[in-house]
Amino acid sequence: MTSSVKSTSLMLFALSVFSFSNAQDTSQEAKPAFKDGEAQIVEAFSDSGKWIRHDLWVETNFDTDGDGKLDRMHVDVTRPEQTESEGLKLPVIYETSPYYAGVAADVPGVFWNVEIELGEAAEERAHPEVKRRGKRPIISNSLIRTWVPRGYIVVHSSSPGTGLSQGAPTVGGDNESLAPKAVIDWLNGRAKGYTTPDGNEEVKANWSTGKVGMTGTSYNGTLPLAAATTGVDGLEVIIPIAPNTSYYHYYRSNGLVRSPGGYLGEDIDVLYDYIHSGDEAKRPYNNKTVRDTEMANGMDRLTGDYNDFWAGRDYLNEMKPMKAALLMSHGFNDWNVMPEHSYRIYKAAKEKGLPAQIYYHQNGHGGPPPTAMMNRWFTRYLHGIKNGVENEANKAHIVREDDKPNNPTTYKDYPNPDATDVTLHLTAGGNKAGGLSTTKTKGKAISEKLIDDVSFSGKDLAKAESSEHRLLYLSPTLTEDIHISGLANITIELSSNKPAANLSVWLVALPWDGGKITNDIITRGWADPQNHKSLTKSAPLKIDKSYTLNFDLQPDDQIIKKGQQIGLMIFSSDKEFTLHPDPGTTLSINIKNTKLNLPIVGGIEAYKKATQK
Repeated sequence: MTSSVKSTSLMLFALSVFSFSNAQDTSQEAKPAFKDGEAQIVEAFSDSGKWIRHDLWVETNFDTDGDGKLDRMHVDVTRPEQTESEGLKLPVIYETSPYYAGVAADVPGVFWNVEIELGEAAEERAHPEVKRRGKRPIISNSLIRTWVPRGYIVVHSSSPGTGLSQGAPTVGGDNESLAPKAVIDWLNGRAKGYTTPDGNEEVKANWSTGKVGMTGTSYNGTLPLAAATTGVDGLEVIIPIAPNTSYYHYYRSNGLVRSPGGYLGEDIDVLYDYIHSGDEAKRPYNNKTVRDTEMANGMDRLTGDYNDFWAGRDYLNEMKPMKAALLMSHGFNDWNVMPEHSYRIYKAAKEKGLPAQIYYHQNGHGGPPPTAMMNRWFTRYLHGIKNGVENEANKAHIVREDDKPNNPTTYKDYPNPDATDVTLHLTAGGNKAGGLSTTKTKGKAISEKLIDDVSFSGKDLAKAESSEHRLLYLSPTLTEDIHISGLANITIELSSNKPAANLSVWLVALPWDGGKITNDIITRGWADPQNHKSLTKSAPLKIDKSYTLNFDLQPDDQIIKKGQQIGLMIFSSDKEFTLHPDPGTTLSINIKNTKLNLPIVGGIEAYKKATQK
C-alpha cells in the first residue's frame, strides 16, 4: 500500500470515527439534561425552525353549545423534532386560556352602573360582541421559548366557547374544569383527538410521556386549578399565578357587591361577554342559556349573598379529588385578583398533605415565580428528577419590599409561624386621629360617627388631617420596624341610620407617601352589615340598632418601617370598589367593642418594643 493510499485510508477512518462520534454526541444531546435539579437548555432542542407545530381538536364528554354533539377543544402543540425523528417521548407543560382569540371591546355601558342605591336594580348594560382576530387564535409563545429548549413539549388550548374551541364559556362552570381534563386525558391516550373540529381522522399523542404540568396567569392561572380539582391522572404539578379561585370572592366581599380593582362595575356576566370569542352561530344559544338564564338568575347583584351559583364556582369546594403538587404565586398588592385567592387554596392543599409552596411578591397583578423555581418543580414532577423540592424546610418565598422578584426571602411557612395576633383597641378621636392601644377602653360605650360620601377617595380620606367621612385610629410612631404576616381580622360594632350601608376598612402606613406600591396601603377589606349573621342570607338593618361584624382583611406580609404609624381607617363607600349610593348614610361605631387583631412576627413583645417612646 502506497503512502498516499495509507494517508487517504487514515483520513477516511478518521472521518468515519469523527462522524460516528458526532452521531453519538447528537444522540446524547437529543435528550433532556439536568444540573442542580433543574432541566438545562439542550442545543438539539433549541432550533425553533425544526420544532414541530400542529393543531388538533380534543373531544370532551360534554355538549354546552346545544348542538347535540360533544364539544371539541382546539389544541396547539409545539415539540422538538426529535419526538418525531427519534421517537423521543417528553413531558408536557400546558396552558389553557379564554383569551387567545381576542376579547370584546370596552364599549360604553359594558359595565354595570354603580351610581345606584344599595339594593336597587341597575338598568341593563350593553353586550359587546367579540370580533375574532384572524382565522386562527394567536397562541402565546412565552412558554414555548422557555420550556421547549429545556426538554418539554408545550401545549395550549382555548377554553370552551372561545377561539376555535366548541361549547359555551361558563366562567367557572364545570366545563371549564372538564375541558383541560380532556386534553390531559388525550395526552395519556384516554381521549380522542382529531385533525379537524368535525372530522373523524384521529391524532394520537404518541410523543407524550403522559406527565403534565400546568401554569398560567390570572384566568389562565385559574384553569390549572380547575383541572386539578378533577383529580385527572397525569396532571402532576400546577403553578397558578394570581389565580381567581372563587368568583364570589372576585366579585363580592363578605356579602358586599364589590368590583375587582380597576374594573368598577364588572361582574361575572361582563367577563362572559368579554371572552365569548367562539363560533358566532352558537352565540345566541350560549347567551340565552348561560348569560341570560344561569348567570342572570344566580349572580344576585341586589343582596350580594353567597348562594349555590357562587358555591359552584368556588374551587375551594372542589378540592377533594386534587392530587397535583402546587406552587402558588401571587402579589400582596394585587387589588384585581386579591391575595386571598391564592392563600385559601395553598392552605387547603397543605391540609390535604399535598406538596405545596407559596411565592408572594409585593407588587400588583401577575408576577410568576423565578424561572429557576418553576424549573425545579417541573423537573421534579414531570421528569422525575429527585431534587428534593418537596422536602424543603422553607415553604414560603416572600419578596421583601426592596428586593427583586428573583430574590425572595424564604420562611418556614406563610403566614410566618413566628407571627401571633396582637389585639389593638380603639381610643377616641377618629374623625381626626384616635389611637390604637393594647389596653381595652373601660367604661360605657363610646360612639363615633362617620358620614358616607363616595366623592372622597380612600386615599384622600387617609391623608386628611380630619374628616367627618371616615374614622382613623393610629398606633404610636414606630421606633423599630414591625413585620406583619398573615390575615388581620377586625371586629366592629356599628349602627346605621339606613337599612343598608357599605362598610370599608383600610389598614394604612402613615404618613402617606404616594410613592412605591409597597407604601401607604397595608391591606384592605369590605363587608355588608346586612350579612352580619350569615353570608347566605342578608336582612335589612334596623335603624340605629347595633350589629357586630367580624371579618378578615386581605392576607399580607409586610415590614412597616420605623418612623411610621399603623392606621386603621373605617369608612363606608369605597370609590374604587363598591357601589356609589347618594351621600348621607351615617354609621356609628362603638369603639369600645371594636378591635383589630394584627398578626405580628414576635407578637405582643415585638409590638410593645416598637411602640415604646
